[in-house]
Amino acid sequence: MSLRQRPVSPIWVGGRPQHGEDEFLVTHPWNDAPVGATSWATQGQVETAIRAAHSIAPEFAATSAYDRAAALEYMRRRIEEEAETLAELISAESGKPILWSRIEVARAASTFRWAAEEVRRMSGEVQRLDTDASGLGRLAYTRRFPRGPVLGITPFNFPLNLVAHKVAPALAAGCPIVVKPAPSTPLAALQLASFFSETKLPHEAFSVLPASVELTKRMVADARLPLVSFTGSVPVGHEIQHAVPDKHVTLELGGNAAALVCADYSQLDWAVERIATFGNYQAGQSCISVQRVFVESPIFEEVKKKLVTAVKALRTGDPFDPTTQVGPLIDVRSAHRVHEWVQEAIAAGAECLIGGDEPAGAELAPTVLTHVPRETRVVGDEVFGPVLILEEVANLTEGLAAVNDSKFGLQAGVFTDNIATAMRAHRDLEVGGVIVGDVPSFRADQMPYGGMKNSGVGREGVRSAIEDYTSERVLVMPDVF
Repeated sequence: MSLRQRPVSPIWVGGRPQHGEDEFLVTHPWNDAPVGATSWATQGQVETAIRAAHSIAPEFAATSAYDRAAALEYMRRRIEEEAETLAELISAESGKPILWSRIEVARAASTFRWAAEEVRRMSGEVQRLDTDASGLGRLAYTRRFPRGPVLGITPFNFPLNLVAHKVAPALAAGCPIVVKPAPSTPLAALQLASFFSETKLPHEAFSVLPASVELTKRMVADARLPLVSFTGSVPVGHEIQHAVPDKHVTLELGGNAAALVCADYSQLDWAVERIATFGNYQAGQSCISVQRVFVESPIFEEVKKKLVTAVKALRTGDPFDPTTQVGPLIDVRSAHRVHEWVQEAIAAGAECLIGGDEPAGAELAPTVLTHVPRETRVVGDEVFGPVLILEEVANLTEGLAAVNDSKFGLQAGVFTDNIATAMRAHRDLEVGGVIVGDVPSFRADQMPYGGMKNSGVGREGVRSAIEDYTSERVLVMPDVF
């Protein structure tokens, strides 16, 4: 694909396309070529968007399930119609290989499909109260009602689908939403807003505002946005949480996901292929990328040999080459940070099995380390780069303890053929999700998704997010029975 500068994309303020005062370029991480441009929202445009969301909230909450579902289905259809264009846009602004960008687009379409289906199921719950003498003749009907407008703050690594995971549940719940996308990858979110403008829902209910840090803080603090849904780094997430303790805040803050390969597992080639691929598939820039790998002693040497071979075979290079599996990091600074962490670990005594090279621009060779001291950052923090830490454990008990030895707890993968081991992992692992027979990177967009410890609070996944964006209200009726 020949990267050419696109027209300046408008921002969306209260459902209307506008331009801010200061334009900025969006560049391709692979070669720093311009791939588009948009503008920073002004303080006045931020105020207009918030006021529009606040003002339209009662009307939007009263829209019918039919209208919301129809709009969500329309957006799904538009995503599918523009699938290849969107995939190219994602690869252009994020550097994600086109292979993975196409998958992201398909997932975003599914996210809107699930939201449309959930709207149709939001019928509430009926409970008879004459199960106790004090409730004779009474019936309780419980429904969920929207909490109000949402501020959705999204990261760069999934420029379309993580925006979809804020927007689709909000629209399904009847909540207006203001999205603040990552400044390095705003274009897919802006395109999504244009699709919404074609629906019959009140256009004031959706804004997309590339905004400065200062204006973002003002949006977080604004009482007219009572919900904040943030996906990003731990320090920023905690800053938001502490800044607005009276708001309903959901945080997805990432982790250093682990995979445990048990000696009873019979499909080692599958395990190794999945670990190699999903430790590196977005240059490691996914909060559930495999980072730590623990292998039981009887199979450790075999897995180590296979893993190095599998990582070596990964195709790196131009994101628009359909055979590329590992592209660049989001920028040169990130590549140098990850390389610094790797060199720190090697200096502390780690053995580098493959990789460890100096970055070439924003590209960093996939790296596997072993015998890594616990206190190094590549073990204790979120690398967010193409680095795997491979370590030997004596048995299942030691392996589960090693997985839990982390300040994060998003998801973990356990490769085992033993149902009892799977159930024990589910019981003992301090994570939001345990994936059996696969890597922690597996995510179905309809399932609950979120973490424990420093990995955040609340759950995404369409139904779970709708529950976060709504609150229960009970109606008690007399003389029913």
